[in-house]
Amino acid sequence: MALPDLADRVLFIDGEALILDKPAGLPVDEPRDRSPSVESMLDTLTFGFKRAPLPVHRLDRDTSGCLLLSRNPKAHKRFQQAFEGGLVGKRYLAVLSGVPAEAKGTVDLPLAKVSTAETGWRMVPDPRGKRAVTHYEVLRVETGRALVAFVPETGRTHQIRVHAANGIGLPIVGDPHYGRGERGGMLLHAHRLSLPRDGKAPIEAEAPLPERFAAAGFGEG
Repeated sequence: MALPDLADRVLFIDGEALILDKPAGLPVDEPRDRSPSVESMLDTLTFGFKRAPLPVHRLDRDTSGCLLLSRNPKAHKRFQQAFEGGLVGKRYLAVLSGVPAEAKGTVDLPLAKVSTAETGWRMVPDPRGKRAVTHYEVLRVETGRALVAFVPETGRTHQIRVHAANGIGLPIVGDPHYGRGERGGMLLHAHRLSLPRDGKAPIEAEAPLPERFAAAGFGEG
């Protein structure tokens, strides 16, 4: 992928926070091979501050959309506490490989991490795992596939991806781990993020659907 100019992808900014529209294919943390990542490009996002911002949470490499960064240590701590306390509103959009049987519903499916030398690690449903809850609603259906809005109540690793594949029974189109890995990239996008603040306007932004959704027949509008 061409190296993006992250400064052109800022959706929200003030003295405490910055919300970035992270492109798919760009990891948040620096990979072992030290290829480009959000972390390696933070110095381009200072916007007059001496200190570079820091990611408050993570998005998978193949997931695009709203990524919150803090611009000072006190804000970083507060934002992390908000995530841990379930105070952050998050809405994802994804295209599933079929049409769910129910137009809306909730997946309540505990998840655990497993790892093998042959296939590496992945998340799997496990009654002994950590509680994971995701609400979903079908928005559109085109050519046998559905655009679905997901609102996670918890924040487990790969939660939406596993809940789509194992809870609804339909993997996200393009998912290389829990689906068939179709060409064109994984169709999962962090569409909206909001975080309330005491005495201040909330931090909030909405990231437009990227081109790969339009190419799959699910553009804006």
